[in-house]
Amino acid sequence: MRTTILVALAGLALAATAGIASAAAGLPNLGPAAKGTELVYKGYYDHHVDTYAITDVSDAAQAKAMHVNYSAELKGVKGVPLQYFVKGRAAAGQTTVFGSEPGESDYNPLWEETWVTWKPGVTPVLLGQDDQIDALAKAGKLTVTDAHIVLNAPILTVGAK
Repeated sequence: MRTTILVALAGLALAATAGIASAAAGLPNLGPAAKGTELVYKGYYDHHVDTYAITDVSDAAQAKAMHVNYSAELKGVKGVPLQYFVKGRAAAGQTTVFGSEPGESDYNPLWEETWVTWKPGVTPVLLGQDDQIDALAKAGKLTVTDAHIVLNAPILTVGAK
């Protein structure tokens, strides 16, 4: 009985200490933390690789296919950076390309999904920067189409290897 009371008191003291530390840091009560296993992906920004996760999308079919949350409300979000996805033919190693990343003034974890398609007769090259995509589109080598889909895909690590 005495051991049970001591263990309970130690647990309360630990919880109180964690709560005080959290409050002192200006954080709200976040609840208990636990390590989990969420899918992460790699994408390019300015020719380096960032790691990101997808949590929500404004398209029900994509949400189901990717096993993420469907959020109709995201559809109405405007003015977010572009995230480019190559559809069809692509260079080896091609992944998504971000129009921004953490540290940039326009970074936002919400993205306007944009599809990139190489025009017939053009040999795909590895795309790693939004400016590169814009220049190739202006030169008539590929097309860029707004998919009218918004993703909640926060970048977790900048410059990941």
